Amino acid sequence: MPLTTPSPALAPPTILPAAPCGQQLCSARLCSTLLSSAPGRPPPPCPPPPSSCCHHSPLIASRGWGPQGWTHPTVAPEPSWSDGRKVGRRTPEPEVGSVPGSLTTSSSTIQAMGIKTALPAAELGLYSLVLSGALAYAGRGLLEASQDGAHRKAFRESVRPGWEYIGRKMDVADFEWVMWFTSFRNVIIFALSGHVLFAKLCTMVAPQLRSWMYAVYGALAVLGTMGPWYLLLLLGHCISLYVASLLGQPWLCLGLGLASLASFKLDPLISWQSGFVTGTFDLQEVLFHGGSGFTVLRCTSFALESCAHPDRRYSLADLLKYNFYLPFFFFGPIMTFDRFHTQMSQVEPVRREGELWRIRAQAGLSVVAVMAVDIFFHFFYILTIPSDLKFANRLPDSALAGLAYSNLVYDWVKAAVLFGVVNTVARLDHLDPPQPPKCITALYVFAETHFDRGINDWLCKYVYDHIGGEHSEVIPELGATVATFAITTLWLGPCDIVYLWSFLNCFGLNFELWVQKLAESGPLAQIEASLSEQMSRRVRALFGAMNFWAIIMYNLVSLNSLEFTELVARRLLLTGFPQTTLAILFVTYCGVQLVKERERTLALEEEQKQDKEKPE
Repeated sequence: MPLTTPSPALAPPTILPAAPCGQQLCSARLCSTLLSSAPGRPPPPCPPPPSSCCHHSPLIASRGWGPQGWTHPTVAPEPSWSDGRKVGRRTPEPEVGSVPGSLTTSSSTIQAMGIKTALPAAELGLYSLVLSGALAYAGRGLLEASQDGAHRKAFRESVRPGWEYIGRKMDVADFEWVMWFTSFRNVIIFALSGHVLFAKLCTMVAPQLRSWMYAVYGALAVLGTMGPWYLLLLLGHCISLYVASLLGQPWLCLGLGLASLASFKLDPLISWQSGFVTGTFDLQEVLFHGGSGFTVLRCTSFALESCAHPDRRYSLADLLKYNFYLPFFFFGPIMTFDRFHTQMSQVEPVRREGELWRIRAQAGLSVVAVMAVDIFFHFFYILTIPSDLKFANRLPDSALAGLAYSNLVYDWVKAAVLFGVVNTVARLDHLDPPQPPKCITALYVFAETHFDRGINDWLCKYVYDHIGGEHSEVIPELGATVATFAITTLWLGPCDIVYLWSFLNCFGLNFELWVQKLAESGPLAQIEASLSEQMSRRVRALFGAMNFWAIIMYNLVSLNSLEFTELVARRLLLTGFPQTTLAILFVTYCGVQLVKERERTLALEEEQKQDKEKPE
């Protein structure tokens, strides 16, 4: 029986475009991919994903802006929490339009061989035991290394006094995280609380005007934060794309949108436009790039949707209400205009049963995640150690592997917290925003790897799916990935590290398709058909383990530095071969099997739910 779905790619997974990197990714610490919206740094164990979790991008994190990707047919479908769609590369997408020249997305059924195949309970118990022991062992090595290096001269700038009453210092290498929860904490709470109260009042008094009230409040917040000239600058970009939308030419709208984005990423225009911001404060650059970058993407989405639906006659007021919705303005996530406009146009929105409870749970998870990160940074200096290569090279192999892994997990946690807070406010406003990124621990097929579902949806809808079609042919897929990563490179800010990251991830995404095609060939398909379903799952999990470490290595390039990535690769693959290499591969294999088991459970639950909903 021939294969019906791609096997876990033998090739390194990549994290596709994700959140804009307001800053140049060149700064390993200040501008990592939000990767992994681009692609961070959480503690080894992943906290439960908010509502749906992965990404991630909090996006502009000083360490986490980065890629968020698209998706190939995935090995296992992920249940949908919001709009009934499953997150994955070839998931059904609503059409953008049906008129000539409109951008459309295609849909295909996600099939996964062996998704319902169960393994013996004893085997899964062994995997759990091995993984738990390995994480504990690596964590112990990292804890000892953090204690030993706390007083190193190289650590003085980023390891500062913390809980002095128990003699613990704190890793403060991520300046943006520190800013969020120190000097800017009260400002953020004040702004979002004001929005919530203002929104509640408007909903009670004049619900039909709530979208206008949101826009006015958002514009006033931007005016007070960044100054009147910055607000006028963004209005200029909005008006230019609105005028382009009136011509009804999608290629012109997309081209002008990319030109506007380039003006915020390349000198001399970026230097000239940054002069429109009045005053100086710590997060000014982050807010400038975040607000301007997301504004361009939102305006481009508006223009393309206007071209796709000329009969709907969207106005400039619709664009301004869409762009200046405060919770999404600076940090995203981005909702495509059609979704935002439909949801915001409901005059009397009604909450689904249990929605308020889920909103409270989301808010609670975000608070718990912040507290967990604060505690973690008092014991594990995972952001500072990679900056001292001499010290990092002295770590045991297990601790070094744990350090690389925890850097990506932190970036996911950072993304989850940012999206969790923003999404909580958006849900109070009766919106259904993109879900937080999927936990990095659950990513073993790089086609699913993205840290910002909003950017992922935008790229898929307007670029990737439009060019790649069904993503089943080699040449169209190559063109789609090259085009998408070219835009992603522009979004992150062109520099050597971004070029390298984009090349590796573009190759990885295509390599996965090549492996799929090879696996569907006669000889290999016959070999797999001769295996039992359980053995087939084990073989696929082995390739998934390789993919997992490809994801780690690819994104370490942008999250830390090329030098640290080379150190990790050399220690784990060369000097540690074969003992370290095989041991880490086996531990990762155990983790992939546990993730597969979770996917199997979710798939069965989803099937049972659908069966119950079928009419008798």
